[in-house]
Amino acid sequence: MKTPDVPDHARQQIAEIAARIFGLETLETRNSDRLDFYDLAVWSIREALEAAWLAGVADAKAGRA
Repeated sequence: MKTPDVPDHARQQIAEIAARIFGLETLETRNSDRLDFYDLAVWSIREALEAAWLAGVADAKAGRA
């Protein structure tokens, strides 16, 4: 399956959501189990997915989707 192309502004929004909700410094792979794998509560995952969805809705309304 081909990975979809994600615009830079969307990647930035995703990184901001990850930082705000999960407290992650980066979403880049760092080749360290301690830095690349996390235990996350389902409610925080839901919050992040909802934030990403709302960001997509806002982009669509602004004509950036």
